[in-house]
Amino acid sequence: MKSKTRALTGMLACTLAASLLAGCASGVPGASGGAPAKIQLSIPDPLTSSVGVSAQHFADEVKKTSNGSVIVTVVPNGTSFSGDQNAAVTRLQGGSLDALILSTSVYASVVPEMNGISIPYLFKDTTEEAAFLAGKPGQVLKDKLAAKDTVALSFLTRTGREITNSVRPIEKPADLKGLKIRVPGNPLWTDFFGKLGASPTTMAFSEVFTGLQTGTINGQENPIEVPWTNKFSEVQKYVSLTNHINDAWVLALSSKKWGGLSDAQKKALTDASTETATFKTAYDEEQSKKQLDELTAKGMKVNELSAAGLEEFKATSKSLYPQFSELIGKEFFDEAVAFTASK
Repeated sequence: MKSKTRALTGMLACTLAASLLAGCASGVPGASGGAPAKIQLSIPDPLTSSVGVSAQHFADEVKKTSNGSVIVTVVPNGTSFSGDQNAAVTRLQGGSLDALILSTSVYASVVPEMNGISIPYLFKDTTEEAAFLAGKPGQVLKDKLAAKDTVALSFLTRTGREITNSVRPIEKPADLKGLKIRVPGNPLWTDFFGKLGASPTTMAFSEVFTGLQTGTINGQENPIEVPWTNKFSEVQKYVSLTNHINDAWVLALSSKKWGGLSDAQKKALTDASTETATFKTAYDEEQSKKQLDELTAKGMKVNELSAAGLEEFKATSKSLYPQFSELIGKEFFDEAVAFTASK
């Protein structure tokens, strides 16, 4: 009798232990009780940059929203793709990169409609850009990327691009005549700056500081955080607040990585990306003011455009609309212009 009782007790103990283990497993990360899903998020800039801060914010949000079932690790400075941003896009599509935050201007080489975001003077401010990206035009772009095995979770705004140079303040298009201005290797930029009278020069960003230092180029154009982060105040004298073009960042996963996640994990990532997009717009607005003050304190001279100068820049952009329409695709170009005209 005692032996039967002991056997029954042992069976109950085993059953209880198995139940406890199963209960614990269902509560730990992983769709079926396994280890957390791990995602390496590659970015081109340092962790201290705006995109670096935003990437880490996203990683922290994912950990919270997924209850630890997804762990995102940020890999900065382009180290996971050797600084080659075009290669990064290809690798994300192929699944050899898990996730990536990269500029829409780079994606334009595979999805021409991405250049629709960067039509010069399309947006009044980043709030209007955020509405564009969160609305129907943004969804069209997400669908285009999905066809390229890229799951765009959200678009992150950037502040308007400004011109720095070492020759003179830029107050009207004529002031750019003959200046060698480094621009991305994107025809929208080269067409626009060429029409303004500058000599648009494409160059790997890693070479820009040296190019400015040696006079190979006279200037460059980027959101204010770029000359601030990269200490261009050491080799540039003027900052002209032209706000000529907006672009954005794409926060994306490879289709391969996305397909291995549970529905709950996908929702956690999507929710975290939406929150991060809101965070970045506000963060950039605050930081760009501080950064501009610091550039001024380091000796750079800042100027804003007059109303007449701004209209000249806008007129130059509009004169290029037929070319932009062909570059971007007429359907999306018309939709982008109509969207902002209705605001």
